[in-house]
Amino acid sequence: MTTAETAALPFNFFPLQVVATRRLGPSLVRVTFTGAGDEDLSGFASGGRDQSLSLFLPHPGQPEPVLPPVVDGDLYGALGAWRAMPDDVRAVMRSYTVREQRRTADGATEVDIDFAVHEDGGPACRWALAASEGDRVAVLGPAVADNTGVRFQLPEDADEVLMWGDETALPAASAILEWLPAGTRAQVWLEVPRAGDRLELRTAADATVTWLVREEGAPPAVDAVRAAEVSGAAPYVWLAGESGSVKALRRHFVNERGFDRRRVTFVGYWRKGVSEDALRETPDADAEA
Repeated sequence: MTTAETAALPFNFFPLQVVATRRLGPSLVRVTFTGAGDEDLSGFASGGRDQSLSLFLPHPGQPEPVLPPVVDGDLYGALGAWRAMPDDVRAVMRSYTVREQRRTADGATEVDIDFAVHEDGGPACRWALAASEGDRVAVLGPAVADNTGVRFQLPEDADEVLMWGDETALPAASAILEWLPAGTRAQVWLEVPRAGDRLELRTAADATVTWLVREEGAPPAVDAVRAAEVSGAAPYVWLAGESGSVKALRRHFVNERGFDRRRVTFVGYWRKGVSEDALRETPDADAEA
């Protein structure tokens, strides 16, 4: 593969190191990364909105995630070699959203990833809660801004945006709201565990945000959304979070409201009682993950 062909790949591996962490609320931790070693992240190119990436974490006791080398730009070969490694050696992989990418005053690139955390969380949750400056990870992330890891694709004729997300989708929903053009009419439902998880959201859109706080006895997502009036003639829907809730909401919009299914973007970030590793092995994982 030539250098030009390698540069044109939409995704690439990037080594990262932690530069800061910040608790945003009871259920959310923000970790800020920059390039590790000689990597300056100049080739990292988030498309914004709900840009996804694959995060590779070290096991406890490892100084950095264990990954095979990428030979001649062969990402598929590297991923195949990673899967063939022993589970207790190879890097732990989880899917996350790029909350923000920015250039600092000294010209460095920084990337924020927000982690939903809870008491019985998995390896990524535990890593985020213990993360400190200098800790190393790696990501398989975007090398071009126009990439398939951005699922929120607003149709040109959309006259209203309808969004639902839980705490795992809160970073993506926040980034989408910041991206929406000024004056865009939007109805947004954000489901979180605790009152302290409400965030100050920035947007130029004409957005109505409803927080569904579980500790306050918020109604199920479908009930809350079902009660809403949709005034747009050409709405666009984005749903992300727990896969059971996502499926129920998609059925509501497509079957009950008669929306065109092609205008309903839905992504199951997780499933109750199932790890991400197990979710990827289920028959419908490609439709949800």
